[in-house]
Amino acid sequence: MIRYIGLDVHKETIEVCVLHGTGKVLARHKVPCQREAIQDFAQQQLTHEDKVVLEATTNTWAVVQLVQPFVQQVVVGNPLKIKAIAEAKIKTDKIDAEVLAQLLRCDYLPTVWHPDAATQQLRQLTAHRSTLIRDRSRIKNRVQSVLAQLLIEPPVTVLFTKTGIEWLRQVALPADDRLIINSELKILDQVEAELLVIDQRLSELAYPHEQVRLLMTLPGIGFAVAQALIAALGDPSRFRDGDHAASYLGLTPSTYQSARHCYHGHITKAGNSQARWMLTQAAQQAAHHPGPVGVFFRRLLRRKTRNVAIVATARKLVTIAFLMLKNNEPYRYAVPSTTEDKLQELRCQATGQRQKPRGPIKPKVRRPPGVRARITPPLQQVYALQGLPPAKLPSELADGEKKALKEKGVFRWTQTIQKPQEKLWVERHQAAKNSSEAPKTSSETAAKIRHDQNLIFSSQVPKSSK
Repeated sequence: MIRYIGLDVHKETIEVCVLHGTGKVLARHKVPCQREAIQDFAQQQLTHEDKVVLEATTNTWAVVQLVQPFVQQVVVGNPLKIKAIAEAKIKTDKIDAEVLAQLLRCDYLPTVWHPDAATQQLRQLTAHRSTLIRDRSRIKNRVQSVLAQLLIEPPVTVLFTKTGIEWLRQVALPADDRLIINSELKILDQVEAELLVIDQRLSELAYPHEQVRLLMTLPGIGFAVAQALIAALGDPSRFRDGDHAASYLGLTPSTYQSARHCYHGHITKAGNSQARWMLTQAAQQAAHHPGPVGVFFRRLLRRKTRNVAIVATARKLVTIAFLMLKNNEPYRYAVPSTTEDKLQELRCQATGQRQKPRGPIKPKVRRPPGVRARITPPLQQVYALQGLPPAKLPSELADGEKKALKEKGVFRWTQTIQKPQEKLWVERHQAAKNSSEAPKTSSETAAKIRHDQNLIFSSQVPKSSK
């Protein structure tokens, strides 16, 4: 006989309601929310034909793990949707447990996805990292607040650098304020040390994970953002398309429609707030990308505020990431040098192995003294060296995608990333020497800088280096 069992889980107790298939209440129990008590209740009262339901809360998955071996099915309900369905004037724990069991019996229960063990582990680690980052930001804000109260302006543009922190430790302050600053700096050092530990663990999990390295090819996304996104989405196949994945993360506009009136407001902010926050931070970097994502942001910025453009870019990143995971394909329009650096840095951090030198570069193009060069291989070769699947070439794109790239003015750029690229820079001692020999007038200085830049960046990669 199939029974439907509703569990109203709290921090200290669990209210249990057992229903017959006809809807009749068979039994009620009150169980302490402790591991041993839940195991005893499951062994004595549950059978392998029972179906159990409970709402998603802080300790839900621990209860699910204990109960699941003794029953046929465990269902976790969405508390927000259940509240909209089962709103009542009289609300008690017994009524809540019975309502859950009745909704499950009638197959009218809005459920949530059950993550596997690896996803739960990733969610815990990424959430802990996000908490440490927020703690670090609060500490920095408190230090700046103390300086603002004393009307002290730091002599550096960015306070929390090596130079700025050294100034903080030596600046003359009143005794009590000095005590507060020293205390905050000690806490800051401890938080940053813990961040290094958690980043090391996340990098070790990210390096063998192909989906993480796929998402790292997106502009602005490192291994921490990629892991937060994967932890939030879980199995990508459960979403119909990228728009549904963005809606799951709360990045789509809210809609209020009645008759002929339709209003689109702010984003819903549903789902994982941590992943949504990290994606908006990634969009800040993607805004400078020379490819389609950067063009999308800059075009939207002409007619919208920056915050709106950033959130829209974050939503665009989610839709692209969904397609990349679905098709097992890296980003087609990544900058080769930046992508290679990100993946190499992850490999070095996870394995402790330093990057192997490529050997001396002997270009045939004559360059000014003190100018060094680095040749980055084509994008397809970067992906092959990093063990990633190939991306589609510009000649293999659909006609609609080619047309969109031409309209955005980036189609020619997408062809250049399929060729070796040369990056030139001036060595530090040579730059200092040039500055000491610079002309005195500002117009002559600007002319000399433009001439040096044209001389350095006008050289092309020799054909023999391909």
